Amino acid sequence: LIYGNHDMVKKNQKFVENNLYKYFDERKKSYVPLFENIKVHEGLILKHKVDNYKIFLIHGHQVELLNNEFWKLTRFLVRYLWRPLNFFGINDPTRTAESYHRKHAAEKKLIQWVERENQMLIAGHTHRPMFAEDGAPLYFNTGSAVHPRCITALEINYGQIQLVKWFINTRLDGTLFIDRKILAGPLILKEALGESH
Repeated sequence: LIYGNHDMVKKNQKFVENNLYKYFDERKKSYVPLFENIKVHEGLILKHKVDNYKIFLIHGHQVELLNNEFWKLTRFLVRYLWRPLNFFGINDPTRTAESYHRKHAAEKKLIQWVERENQMLIAGHTHRPMFAEDGAPLYFNTGSAVHPRCITALEINYGQIQLVKWFINTRLDGTLFIDRKILAGPLILKEALGESH
C-alpha cells in the first residue's frame, strides 16, 4: 500500500495497526482481521523477475512542498478554511487535481526526475492520466479513481503497460454494465526501458 497527501497519517505504524489490521464487525460485536500486517510505504519499486527492469511507484505529492513537508498545515487549511469557503464558490488553491497550473508544475517536476534519474515512474496525485509516448520520458500517471462515472488506471500485464478506462456503459436493451476501454498503449516495457537505460 502506498500513501499520499490525503492519508499521510498512514506513515504512523500505530495508526495502520489500529485502522487497517482489523475492523469492528457490528454483527459479531468484535474486531475481525482485515489487512493484518500490511506494510504501508511512501513508494515501491517493482522489479521484473526475468529482465530485471525496475518501475518506481509513488503517489506524486512528494514534489509539492505544501502537500509533502507542510501536509499538516495543508490539512488544517482544507478542513477549516477552504472547505467552508467552497460553499461561496472560492476554490481551494492547495488542490493540485483542480488547478491546471499546479498539475502542470507537479508533472514537470516528476518528468524532470525521470529524465535525471533515467528511471520509469508511475504516479497519481494530479488525477490526470498520462502515458509516455515513444521516445518521451517514461512518466506515467494512473489518472483518477474518484470520478463518479469512471476510473482510469494503468494495467501492467505480460511485460506490457497500457492506460485504460473502466466506466458504466449501456447495452442495447438498456441494462448497465461495467465496460473497459484502452486509452493508450500497450507499450512493451522491456523495449521502452531498454531504450532509456
